[in-house]
Amino acid sequence: MHMADALLSPAVATTMYAASAIAAGTSIIKVNKEKDSIKIPTMAVTAALVFAGQMINYTIPGTGSSGHICGGMLLTSLLGPQAGFLSMIVILAIQCLFFADGGLLALGANVWNMAFYGCFVGYYLIWKPIMKSKMSSKLKLILAPILGCVLTLQLGAFSVVLETSLSGITDLPFGTFVAIMQPIHLAIGLVEGLVTSAILLFISEARPELIKDFKPQTAWNCADGAEKAKSEGKLSFKSTIAVLAVVAIVIGGGCSLLASGNPDGLEWSLFGNAESGYSQNMGLDEDDYGVQSDAADKAQGIQDKLAFLPDYAFKNSDSVAGTTTSGLVGIAIVAAIIVVVSFIPKLIKKKEVNEQGDQQGK
Repeated sequence: MHMADALLSPAVATTMYAASAIAAGTSIIKVNKEKDSIKIPTMAVTAALVFAGQMINYTIPGTGSSGHICGGMLLTSLLGPQAGFLSMIVILAIQCLFFADGGLLALGANVWNMAFYGCFVGYYLIWKPIMKSKMSSKLKLILAPILGCVLTLQLGAFSVVLETSLSGITDLPFGTFVAIMQPIHLAIGLVEGLVTSAILLFISEARPELIKDFKPQTAWNCADGAEKAKSEGKLSFKSTIAVLAVVAIVIGGGCSLLASGNPDGLEWSLFGNAESGYSQNMGLDEDDYGVQSDAADKAQGIQDKLAFLPDYAFKNSDSVAGTTTSGLVGIAIVAAIIVVVSFIPKLIKKKEVNEQGDQQGK
């Protein structure tokens, strides 16, 4: 669902940047107030896992299309909406700047469509209410991700249609575009929901306290008759994080080679897949469509200079080593940036405390 710059007018793109910036600003304030020593490594590893997961396009049978996870629901279920949202921003920014995945002018819209809904709407409307319900623990971890992924991808897909309509792209009539976008992203959302559920079920057995608002079912203690929560996991925190890190590396460095070659849901909706015998859909010309603007040209120029692995491959090369390298490099960059950025507020606060101590000593 990574939008290209040609799908947005500068006015709509600027508006979406502003909306995403406001959400990011409030999230930074909230996260800085939290005192959670395990959140930084959890953020780094889970964000790396989502980056790797987004490289795996899975085929949607009978359509000629494919999809990949967005990851918002997974991150918000482990980190909470604010930290999850900020992690998604890092992922989408790295994809845009270094891998030319999604337009730079469209980055604000992509953050809103792929991160805001999954992290905030998914958490407050789906995740939190279900976690507070009386249904069984396993049912919660199956139902919440599936409903959350389906709903938030539907909202994201609809927003893409709305944003292109407001941008004045007459080649994408609103009603027809909606009728194509929503069903394909329903299928993509169902698959993402199942994948997210599988990951959370593993974590619930390994280290349940990592899951936000999750309280495992209780069991009777035969010794004293007291009811105690099954909160102890089968793995230590470090072991759980290590397993997720290894999974991210395997997916990004190896499994990414098995990704479907079919266009993703948005590309399929815009251009179809007629060459493989499927529908033409909106039938746009991939080399000439949408809005042309000076802002888009400048953004493209910046992206061309920064993207050293465009489309997750070596420049001017079809070597599969480019995909593997992209996965491993992307994982490392995402994790490193989150760790570095997370420590900046702590360093600033420490410096302020030291300066205050020096002044008092005088």
